[in-house]
Amino acid sequence: MPELKYLAGYDAHLLDQVRAMIHSDRLGPWLRERYEQPHDVRNDGALYQYVVGLKDRHMRKAPPLDKVVFDNRLQVVRHALGTHTSISRVQGARLKASREIRIAGVFRDAPHSFLRMIVVHELAHLRESAHNRAFYQLCAHMEPDYHQLEFDMRLYLTQLEIDRRKQLPPIADP
Repeated sequence: MPELKYLAGYDAHLLDQVRAMIHSDRLGPWLRERYEQPHDVRNDGALYQYVVGLKDRHMRKAPPLDKVVFDNRLQVVRHALGTHTSISRVQGARLKASREIRIAGVFRDAPHSFLRMIVVHELAHLRESAHNRAFYQLCAHMEPDYHQLEFDMRLYLTQLEIDRRKQLPPIADP
């Protein structure tokens, strides 16, 4: 039975249900049935347009974004949703701020709902840096099913890890 590292902190009863689905090989089919619609955001330019569209719809007064990219180097365990950075640089007599959002490359092939949830999460960090009540209220304002999508996205990551382990060849005895 795999470790449920993406689900740390959830109720033990809920984790038992997840383990039962994994044991009976029902998690993958359940996720595919529930989230069958893939997104068509395939490159960094399309991702930038997608993110800016959501930002303009929900956060018009937020500062502009300078860069939005898929990043294949992000470690999904440490940065499951992506990263956001705000860098201030002095250029002559002015202070210039640069804002970036990086989404883990594994989400390039994720269902549309998961990409939207990740983008909403990173956009919320433009206003709220900490994961506090105001942060999650903003996420829920932009995506009403945010909490369910976050949980299901963690199930998706768990299933990806299970699938990856099944494809690895067994270690040969020396």
